[in-house]
Amino acid sequence: MEQRITLVTLGVSDLARAKGFYEALGWRGQEVEETVFFQAGGLGLVLWDRDELARDCGVEPGPVGGFGGIVLAHNVRSETEVDELLAAVRRAGGSVTKPAAVNAIGFYSSAFVDPDGHSWEVAYNPGFPLAADGSVTLPDFGGS
Repeated sequence: MEQRITLVTLGVSDLARAKGFYEALGWRGQEVEETVFFQAGGLGLVLWDRDELARDCGVEPGPVGGFGGIVLAHNVRSETEVDELLAAVRRAGGSVTKPAAVNAIGFYSSAFVDPDGHSWEVAYNPGFPLAADGSVTLPDFGGS
């Protein structure tokens, strides 16, 4: 398997609400056959009915809102951008779950959940500089 992720699909309980939330944050998506596709840098973020997504994966649907063990990360170019994004999240109906602050390893971060309980980290980390297109290249951490 090549080391690559092409799509991240979020199971949602109300497609129109979920689409509206991400659009309120400035994302633009395309609705296709009961899904919404967003171009997110070099990969796609997809919104799909959570029960349909579970069935498509051959698993039973789980409860909405519990921590699913996955956090999506959105790095920005300044601490101010972190704060501005959190304000937009609140206006759009998301919940900030961790206030913005310098964390234990020295960069400015926060966390929120979207209306379906999907967790996101928002961070300004000068050690992970963003290219002009928003992509990040992980630094060499010195390990093998």
